[in-house]
Amino acid sequence: MSAHSITEPTDRAKWIAGGLVVLYALVTMIPLAWIMLTGFKSPADAISYPPKVVFEPTLEGYVNLFTTRTRQTDDFLAANPPQNWADEIVRQYDMVIVGPSKFGERFLNSVIIGFGSTFLSVFLGTLAAYAFSRFKIPLADDLLFFILSTRMMPPIAVAIPIFLMYRNLGLSDTHLGMILLYTAVNISLAVWLLKGFIDEIPREYEEAALIDGYTRFQAFYKVVLPQAATGIASTAIFCLIFAWNEYAFAVLLTSATAQTAPPFIPTIIGIGGLDWPAVAAGATIFLLPVMIFTILLRKHLLRGITFGAVRK
Repeated sequence: MSAHSITEPTDRAKWIAGGLVVLYALVTMIPLAWIMLTGFKSPADAISYPPKVVFEPTLEGYVNLFTTRTRQTDDFLAANPPQNWADEIVRQYDMVIVGPSKFGERFLNSVIIGFGSTFLSVFLGTLAAYAFSRFKIPLADDLLFFILSTRMMPPIAVAIPIFLMYRNLGLSDTHLGMILLYTAVNISLAVWLLKGFIDEIPREYEEAALIDGYTRFQAFYKVVLPQAATGIASTAIFCLIFAWNEYAFAVLLTSATAQTAPPFIPTIIGIGGLDWPAVAAGATIFLLPVMIFTILLRKHLLRGITFGAVRK
């Protein structure tokens, strides 16, 4: 039997597996692509039946997302010509732009709360995971299980107690309150994920650093952290995704000052009801930070396949 005949089934299997992965990726991206297309439709095209795949694109959804508008009389419209291209778009409905919408503020709140809680979760989770991995802690298994059990609790079960506690502490509708809450929820995931990565880092690395005169903190900072970069990147992505998409606590605990984008986007009202192109435009923009964050950390994620131990 020739070598070619032996390797041919393997090559064919790789092609089949690759094709299935590509097909699965394309199928899962259909809803995302549809949302992005809806952001460039007119309100009539967005709710047409059967759904339109071919349509005349417009930026009306994005204009409505970032502006507030008011209806004006024909005399006012005739006496006041459009100020810019965005004003021209809303004139077709006898409306004029009177100012910016609240989407920018809500989006900024999501950035502050999402990335702030992610940083705290990863920072505290790394320290706790290192302690559990390297030191003998009394009842370590029980403590780890307790930390994990906080993740098992459904948010709705603690929503009312947290609401009452935040109201008494003055943390309702504040950035600090939401950052602390999301950090408390994500800390269990961070500890368990990072402990697994730190456990795989050989202790010999730190022992060699300590023999060379490093302090424990220097060994942790200069030896352990670079080796755990893969786990830190993966943990940061998962923590950010939760904090970025969280809806229940955001609805209950925020209303104006610290309201994030998820509770705000579904409330965008247009003529006669929900402005679906503006909602789709908001969802598209809301997706970008997480996607960019994941792309920036992809190099560290790919290192996971080569993450190994000391060869003796």
